[in-house]
Amino acid sequence: MIIKGIENMDGGNIMSQIQQGGKFVIYTYCFSVVLMTFRRSSSIYFIKAGEGSVKKGLKYTLLTFLVGWWGIPWGPIYSIGAFITNFKGGKDVTNEVLAALSNQNAS
Repeated sequence: MIIKGIENMDGGNIMSQIQQGGKFVIYTYCFSVVLMTFRRSSSIYFIKAGEGSVKKGLKYTLLTFLVGWWGIPWGPIYSIGAFITNFKGGKDVTNEVLAALSNQNAS
């Protein structure tokens, strides 16, 4: 599992950041090719406490804006969903990441 934003951080630093409001998020995006639309999720990003999460998702929002609309009917539907998710700061997957990391450490 690749997580962007935790470089040079150990487990204690990450947990401290999470207790202060940090979180793991993913962003959604879609793209259309001819009449087919594909919906995908970004890598996982770690958002430190007090750090804005919308800015990190802007590239996915822009990608969706440029190439997501064109597939009918799912292009506009998936694009609107991606805009909503990304402008809310991404989808919070902190609990899932912590569970996966604890399972990985237990092995």
